[in-house]
Amino acid sequence: MPLGIYISVPFCRTKCSYCNFASDVFSRAVFERYVDRVCADIENAPLVAVEMGGEIERVVDSIYLGGGTPTVLEAGQLERIFATVRRRFDVQPDAEVTVECAPGTLTQAVVESLLRCGVNRVSLGVQSYVDQEAAAVGRLHKRSTVLGDIARLRAAGIANINVDLIAGLPYQTAESWEFSLRETVATGAGHVSVYLLEVDEDSRLGRELMAGGKRYHAHFVPDEEAMADFYLVACERLNAAGIAQYEISNFSCGGFESRHNLKYWTRQPYLGFGVDAHSMLVSATPDIEAVRFAAPDSLEQYMNKTGLQRTEVSHRAALEEGFFLGLRLNRGVNLRELSAEFGEEAIENARAAIAEFVEGGLMERRGDLVCLTARGRLLSNEVFEKFILVDEVVR
Repeated sequence: MPLGIYISVPFCRTKCSYCNFASDVFSRAVFERYVDRVCADIENAPLVAVEMGGEIERVVDSIYLGGGTPTVLEAGQLERIFATVRRRFDVQPDAEVTVECAPGTLTQAVVESLLRCGVNRVSLGVQSYVDQEAAAVGRLHKRSTVLGDIARLRAAGIANINVDLIAGLPYQTAESWEFSLRETVATGAGHVSVYLLEVDEDSRLGRELMAGGKRYHAHFVPDEEAMADFYLVACERLNAAGIAQYEISNFSCGGFESRHNLKYWTRQPYLGFGVDAHSMLVSATPDIEAVRFAAPDSLEQYMNKTGLQRTEVSHRAALEEGFFLGLRLNRGVNLRELSAEFGEEAIENARAAIAEFVEGGLMERRGDLVCLTARGRLLSNEVFEKFILVDEVVR
């Protein structure tokens, strides 16, 4: 089965107040050393896979450069990363090659560099088309910047464009959210990701909200009920515009689904390189389903070659993942297929939970297929927790 490759670039021009990723603002002097380290890891990937107890495939059909803001790297640095991947792996001619970009970083020179790297998909961190909302969380772009970037990408021949939006930003209202949705549809973007603002202690805004403070415009963040309404409105507006929901946070026109992200949700193998990058490979040991391993989430630890954190995925854990990852997709999970892989008795242990959620309106069942309802997607974490219970019958 072909691999997906993920490469983390943890550098940003500014650190957005809502961001809980392992990224930050660093001196450009660090960039070259970081690229050296990432390229060395890519070269050593087969050896690392063996050390982790996984089976590695040379064929690659998706590459995703995320961050952070990968386009803060110099053109030569970006090109060196992609050249190393192509030298070590057999990248398919029709591979999906995505780079995340912050609006305002896509100069003509950067776009030309992306083309030389074989990039055919760009993900833009727009978050909001309302300038006040974007500025409130530290974004440096305006609505006009986004529209100019999209036009520049299309003129260069990169038509596969994703737009990220966040529901729940400071100052956001039902009216301003509708405006961002209308602008998104008007751009003709083939893919849209809609995320609810995450409130946790890993971001400055999250910590301030938890403390009940007013820094970072925290007192202008919509409440949870409003955020839920924004999400439901997004589902309605995007689906009506032909940008159909296929995963809890993701919507696309036909043929524009993210092939790379589908690997995560369908438990296909992938390798990650760089700070906080995660990997999953089929296990070389018969009694273990897969192995997962992750790089440190600190730039200092990564550069100091702190070891990878390895986790074995048992057959039981793989069944649990089959449920809670598969249920992220609108198409849901096929009980017959899971039964064939893990045994009918194992699936029987989940039927009570399925019946409970169907009765409660959080799931629906169509023959062997079970999936979340619109309400179930809003309460997905509660549903997923119920499936981390499968009995010890799965060995």
